Amino acid sequence: MGHGQQEKVATSLAGAVSEEISASLAPVDAELERRYPGDPGTRQPVHTVYVPGDVFAADTIRSWGDRALAALDEHAPDAGSFAAVLGLPEELAGPVHARVRAKLEREPIEDLRVDFEDGYGNRPDAEEDEAAARAARIIAEACAEGTAAPYTGIRMKCMEAPVRARGIRTLDIFLTGLMEAGGLPAGLVLTLPKVTYAEQVTAMARLLDAFEKAHGLEPGRIGFEIQIETSQSILAADGTATVARMIQAAEGRATGLHYGTFDYSACLGVSAAHQASDHPAADHAKAVMQVAAAGTGVRVSDGSTNVLPVGPTEKVHAAWRLHYGLTRRALARAYYQGWDMHPGHIPTRYAAVFAFYREGFEQAAARLSRYANRTAGDVMDEPATAKALAGYLLRGLDCGALDIGEVARLTGLTRADLESFAAPRRGDLTASA
Repeated sequence: MGHGQQEKVATSLAGAVSEEISASLAPVDAELERRYPGDPGTRQPVHTVYVPGDVFAADTIRSWGDRALAALDEHAPDAGSFAAVLGLPEELAGPVHARVRAKLEREPIEDLRVDFEDGYGNRPDAEEDEAAARAARIIAEACAEGTAAPYTGIRMKCMEAPVRARGIRTLDIFLTGLMEAGGLPAGLVLTLPKVTYAEQVTAMARLLDAFEKAHGLEPGRIGFEIQIETSQSILAADGTATVARMIQAAEGRATGLHYGTFDYSACLGVSAAHQASDHPAADHAKAVMQVAAAGTGVRVSDGSTNVLPVGPTEKVHAAWRLHYGLTRRALARAYYQGWDMHPGHIPTRYAAVFAFYREGFEQAAARLSRYANRTAGDVMDEPATAKALAGYLLRGLDCGALDIGEVARLTGLTRADLESFAAPRRGDLTASA
């Protein structure tokens, strides 16, 4: 057949067949859209910092930044010494060190959680009432002044019977205080700990629904994180993955699944010396969380290390190397957020995050540029990979590892372009699979 000759196209099925199949799958289409809406496309903080409710104060964020800078000045005063401690390659030493210092000066904490659970303990009711009201006032004032962390909120006590009423009251006082001070901040985050049954998640959703109705708020305005700290939250008595049911029980309000390293490890009988975020038990739990959350728009967060960078320089360096290694390990496994328990952890959190995005930046930019321009290279990428590449660059931009100017130079793309690749329509991802 010669070039330019029209190809004969023939079909065997009546149009009604396709229409009938589409009609039969309409409920599945709707369920896919409801259960798996995809990532929300908003910024995900690289860490969460927990501060006990009685310790939290107006200067907490700045104090953490200053203490982190002081630790750098004392134990790694220049780019070379910091890079030597962490094993950073020479070409990353200067950029990472400079960006870490700038971050500590500008935005030392990305996500702050005022803790009324394990970090706070059981106090007289009047004392916790006052602390919850104070937390609301301080956060409202910081938001008004522009000094608040991008994300901030509280961790209440859990929904188990002995502390349920106390947790509900603390949450009510905190949210009511915010409303009276002008409204809920855009970056409000709440954490529900020690969840074992999906019904506890449903109870939290109903509690927030009642608060929204009491204040005339838009339904679904308030979301919350589910903290995974018990074996029952991973595997139910009937052998099913409890955490998947919890996401559905939240009725669209779940924003994150946060792994609790030490409570979960202890629940499984792991001895104290071996409770760590890289223990096989931890890897299993987070893998189940990750699969359950995939496509739902719920983000997964790693836990923390309890090895603090304090004491003589040798001990600080050892703790820094451990924290840096654990953070890099988590990033490679797509756990883009973790917990930090001490100001001394902040320098290595940002060093690990910045190194992760800067070392892979040029290759990711080149691959995405080739995909966007449909040019050949040594790797053939599909829409799903383009989504991952764009997401990688956006996360690097959000945390300060990358600048939009350098990304634009290497990709020829704007932030809006990156966002369109990172959040494609469902059909765009499946068409070439």
